[in-house]
Amino acid sequence: MKAVFFDIDETLLSEKPLIMLFLPQVYTQIAKKLGISKDRARELFLNEIMGRKETYEWHDWNFFFKLFNLDLNYEDLLRTYPHKLEVFPDSKPALEWLKDNGYILGVITSGPEYQRLKLRLTKLDKYFDVVITREDVNAIKPEPKIFFHALEEAGVEPRDAVMVGDSLQQDVFGAKNVGMTGIWINRRSEDDYYFADYKIRSLYELMTILRREERDEGHI
Repeated sequence: MKAVFFDIDETLLSEKPLIMLFLPQVYTQIAKKLGISKDRARELFLNEIMGRKETYEWHDWNFFFKLFNLDLNYEDLLRTYPHKLEVFPDSKPALEWLKDNGYILGVITSGPEYQRLKLRLTKLDKYFDVVITREDVNAIKPEPKIFFHALEEAGVEPRDAVMVGDSLQQDVFGAKNVGMTGIWINRRSEDDYYFADYKIRSLYELMTILRREERDEGHI
């Protein structure tokens, strides 16, 4: 293996603390604009999100803010509350180990351009040679186009690359469909991992897998 690609959200970090911070503002603004209760505002907003699940728009908070004409911008929220982005404790040690061992590191995300801002604010950007967002190719995972573009930018063949992500459909299926190794990181549940090549609970396990792969190939 020459390259390791990662998803961002719920793989390297969690934006859930930030989401829990701004959602009450969302419900309050919608309730005032429409003259409805906050509970009804919450229902409307979440129904719009779930109704677009896995679509191009679903990956962009700003789309939903604009849909309801809210006075919110996700980039501003990120810059105002960077401490609400929770980097998982295994992320930096794993990335440092991978970098030290000569792997090309990349990100493939279905999110918009502000995903790069997340990486800068959390100081994860320094680890990556390639970062591909949906806006670079006008495509989202699991579409082959976004994976092939990332592989081309990294200068590696699919058989020499690993994709690590928390979504079986987007990350694992998308990667395996183009010939990459698909690793499912499932930090919280005991769900079976179906068609993933590997299932891990921590990025420390990724290091073990790559060491074993190298030994099997006779590299060390």
